[in-house]
Amino acid sequence: MLNKVSVYFLGSFFLLLCGLFIFGLGVNFLIFDYVLFLDWEFLSLNSCLMTMTFLFDWMSLIFVGCVFIISSMVIYYSESYMSSDPDSVRFYFLVFLFVMSMMMMILSPNLMSILIGWDGLGLVSYCLVIYFQNYKSYSAGMLTILTNRIGDVAILLSIAWMLNYGSWHYIYYVGFWDYWSFYLISLIVLAGFTKSAQIPFSSWLPAAMAAPTPVSSLVHSSTLVTAGVYLIIRFSGMLNFNVSFVLMLSMMTMFMAGLGASFEFDLKKIIALSTLSQLGLMMSILFIGYPVVAFFHLLTHAFFKALLFLCAGLMIHCMGDSQDIRHMGGMVKNLPFTCTCFCISNLSLCGLPFLSGFYSKDMILEIMSLSYYNFFVFIIFYLSVGLTVAYTARLIYYCLTFNSNYYSCNSYVEDNIMMFSMVILSLMAIFGGSLLSWLLFNPILVVFPLYLKIMPLVFVSLGGWLGYDLSCSDFFGVLYTMRMYVVSFFSGSMWFMPTFSTYMLYSNFLYLSKMYIESMDVGWGEYSVSNSSLIYSSFLSKLMNYYHYNNVKVFMLFFMLMILFMLI
Repeated sequence: MLNKVSVYFLGSFFLLLCGLFIFGLGVNFLIFDYVLFLDWEFLSLNSCLMTMTFLFDWMSLIFVGCVFIISSMVIYYSESYMSSDPDSVRFYFLVFLFVMSMMMMILSPNLMSILIGWDGLGLVSYCLVIYFQNYKSYSAGMLTILTNRIGDVAILLSIAWMLNYGSWHYIYYVGFWDYWSFYLISLIVLAGFTKSAQIPFSSWLPAAMAAPTPVSSLVHSSTLVTAGVYLIIRFSGMLNFNVSFVLMLSMMTMFMAGLGASFEFDLKKIIALSTLSQLGLMMSILFIGYPVVAFFHLLTHAFFKALLFLCAGLMIHCMGDSQDIRHMGGMVKNLPFTCTCFCISNLSLCGLPFLSGFYSKDMILEIMSLSYYNFFVFIIFYLSVGLTVAYTARLIYYCLTFNSNYYSCNSYVEDNIMMFSMVILSLMAIFGGSLLSWLLFNPILVVFPLYLKIMPLVFVSLGGWLGYDLSCSDFFGVLYTMRMYVVSFFSGSMWFMPTFSTYMLYSNFLYLSKMYIESMDVGWGEYSVSNSSLIYSSFLSKLMNYYHYNNVKVFMLFFMLMILFMLI
């Protein structure tokens, strides 16, 4: 047990120190507008040179610093969370590999080295999703990796397409545009959409909740799902064509996820759908044309979402591993510290003034209002913000206050290790937004009429009222929303996307591949053509083997046959 504790503690301490140093370095690079392009030649053989290229600028360094700090807290938290697991050391090394893959992807200005980190994220996430070995985890892992393979293929095709250029370094072609670039950017957007689970690839993200909660915290805050957004931010200088279609898909993702979370009862899935909604928000403002604002929201979202998952993990632990929010209630009496952190992260998610999420979400809404898009874009943005508050209010009502649904299998305990991780992340969720806002943006003044300026607060208030309304039930405990069961079912099913992705899409392709393998790989063609030489040599060896083992009998048999022929 001592070895396991020391491994987790040392790993988290190392990541925390590295994260603070790299974040400080990134701030320094930002202030002095400094970029470092590093070529590391790791193999030189005759005239063949193999180099690994790294790009150190303010964006990559600040992001790596934030990823390391969040990862250190999650790994430290995992020491307590995974203490009873027999394979906790294996889990630690998988998480560490996951973080290193993300770092590789962030620091690469080259599509070849991006692919190493990108594929590393996909493969290690599969190993972590199937960590609890049961059929549900295997199904979720297969859905995750098959969807992510589409993005991997898009990256491979874009590597092939960049043979039309002079180099695989995308950094050379930012701001450069010709008719070749449309295909390259389309492939990059496809890769980003699969990794960040935008429509029509959204179904894998809630399914990936089969992983242990610390992994969910890491995946859904700063690593796997943000990789797609970060990749498109890096390529945003080449987005010189009409992006209305992908903007609509991002907005629909944001709206669909908010609607789905308002009717979901699984705690981790609600938070996963919340992540999906925020990813849609980042993608939308990115395609409107503000990549730095999207990056700012990516960082602030990472702080409070990691905290939200860690609080949810402790709640699930205390409820005998039940994730149903209908089993929870009155937890604020038994877990006061955890519930405080839970409320801080939830209010930051809602955009409560002067918490982390407020700075980025308010800026996104104001910039969207300033942009020349139509009323549909305007109303979907504001409705999605309202839905964020709706599912958050519903979550707080069910988990913390509503006290008639106590679950019998509970054991309330607040661990010092878990509480320490939550304190650090709470401070980041409170102060991170204002700090980054001062660093990244010069003081900007957006002047609006009063009704437009208070519009976000109006929709936040309406969303809170809707969240309470969705939680209300009659005297017999039947929810009012169940009276409109068809609407509730459709809204809470992610618009039937998981069904479409699994039963309707993958099953047919897997059946087709089964037919192909039966007719080609294990069919008569394989048997009679590919294996014919093998069959012939196998027959000869069997004959010789028989001859060697039965030589006396065989000689006598041949002798008798020859005499018989001679007599005839």
